Amino acid sequence: MTELIRSERRGAVALVTLASPDTLNSLSTAMLQALAAALGEVAGDESLRALVLTGEGRAFAAGADIEEMSAMTAIEGEAFSRLGHETFGALEALAIPTLAAVNGFALGGGCELALACDWIYASTKARFGQPEVKLGLIPGFGGTSRLVRRVGIGWAKELILAAENLKADEAMRIGLVNRVFEPDELLDSAMMAGQAIAERGPLAVRIAKRVLQEGQDADLRLANTLEQNAFGLVFASEDSKEGTKAFLEKRDPEFNGR
Repeated sequence: MTELIRSERRGAVALVTLASPDTLNSLSTAMLQALAAALGEVAGDESLRALVLTGEGRAFAAGADIEEMSAMTAIEGEAFSRLGHETFGALEALAIPTLAAVNGFALGGGCELALACDWIYASTKARFGQPEVKLGLIPGFGGTSRLVRRVGIGWAKELILAAENLKADEAMRIGLVNRVFEPDELLDSAMMAGQAIAERGPLAVRIAKRVLQEGQDADLRLANTLEQNAFGLVFASEDSKEGTKAFLEKRDPEFNGR
């Protein structure tokens, strides 16, 4: 793995760290490619149950690489946006739950990267924003789409068009962030959440995530039908039989992912 990304495993939880603190983990082409490679490894490991994504140093990711973008043509800019979308799309499409542990700045592309995770934990030092219009640009890695779905159109417009940053507590108030922790508690709390997920029925977790993802943009009748079909499907699993049996026997279940 390239030095831009550090990947490790803690039990059944993958910890992926953006490891370029000198650049505030800026999302250059090289960083995006390294992240895509790391996500590919996670996707190929069926024994993993959750992913925690964080940044090293003062930033989660301070945004896309402005120096690199300053020299781009229109065609190159579109290709750069496509690379970001493909990488973040791969993160969003992971079958396992993904959790962003935002330790510092999550601006522009960094905020968009956090939004591609299933939920966000933040340090009290975290700062969120989409400041692209200050540079005469617009969000290019999903900010105009995922942000709306996370916080609603009103807040998305204010964050993108006014380009003002949010502190962690305000980000939590509007639903951008799930929970806020002191800096020295953030990563441990995120890993504990990942470990808790790892103890759940892995098939049920994956199927529930898929139904949530597919149902969020569907009308209510279709979303309910997706849930009904998936609910019936899990009854065919060994895990469902083990889980209900363990409950009745008042013991912890031993799931095998089948």
